[in-house]
Amino acid sequence: MRSSKTIHVISAHAEGEVGDVIVGGVAPPPGDTIWEQSRWIARDNTLRNFVLNEPRGGVFRHVNLLVPPKNPDADAAFIIMEPEDTPPMSGSNSICVATVLLDGGILPMTEPETHLTLEAPGGLVAVRAECKDGKAQRIFVQNLPSFAADLDVPLEVDGLGTLTVDTAYGGDSFVIVDATAMGLKLDTSEAHEIARMGVRITNAANKALTFRHPENPDWTHFSFCLFAGPVTRDGSDLRAGAAVAVQPGKVDRSPTGTALCARMAVLHARGQMGMDDRLTTVSIIGSEFTGRILGETTVGERPAIHPELSGRGWITGIHQHMLDPGDPWPEGYRLPDTWGAR
Repeated sequence: MRSSKTIHVISAHAEGEVGDVIVGGVAPPPGDTIWEQSRWIARDNTLRNFVLNEPRGGVFRHVNLLVPPKNPDADAAFIIMEPEDTPPMSGSNSICVATVLLDGGILPMTEPETHLTLEAPGGLVAVRAECKDGKAQRIFVQNLPSFAADLDVPLEVDGLGTLTVDTAYGGDSFVIVDATAMGLKLDTSEAHEIARMGVRITNAANKALTFRHPENPDWTHFSFCLFAGPVTRDGSDLRAGAAVAVQPGKVDRSPTGTALCARMAVLHARGQMGMDDRLTTVSIIGSEFTGRILGETTVGERPAIHPELSGRGWITGIHQHMLDPGDPWPEGYRLPDTWGAR
């Protein structure tokens, strides 16, 4: 076999959402910080296209690049590449990265718990892994500070009328709609409808509303639409369905860790969730993330929370992505049958 490029990948998923991890074959991108390196990846697009586009990738795939940490307190660093964005943070991807680092033997595992610090583009996140028999059984991630932005905002969406939405940040930016008000049960039969409707709502929000992260001037858009199911309470245990539409048109198979943190921020802002509570969100395939509020803080002048999320990850394979120098599609291709209308 001939190849002008060979990229080494350990594939994984967290509660159903694919989050592959590049462990070799790619030099660290230029930049003095992990955020600057992620901006270079986003602008350059060569690596993103190679691993995310068909025939190697697909709209279902996220890929994380391991890079040396910039912060001396971090054990490892990673850059997240999603189908359309290169975001500050991702819950499912951080779980995949932690799982690959520990189950793959890249970092040492200590049973019954391993503690490590990951450096995401948006900042440091502390990880606690429950470990048994050489497997990271459950990953707990202390996510970036999360906050509710604008609550109960009217949003006109073509074909859907005027919706009432919340906006929030949980490591990534969300427009949040009431799933019941949209007539959704949040099950697998609605996946196509959720994906297409969610992209329309996200696009409408980006045209009509404003998102600003007080401490990250580069992040000025809404990435996702969260269809939030009703919250039930049993003592301090809260539970809700969740389905997140990801650009350009797919549903997150997991409950979305950043969405969980964004929703906890909204519930806390409304006085509906405190630090003694736990919120479990359930995806359309029945997988679960659980979150809690570790404390209160501020982001700029915005009230915010310190959130923790947890879930499970599994390694699914080891791959070497190669490029034949004669391949007429060196960066792959996208078609609107799965990638959405451009």
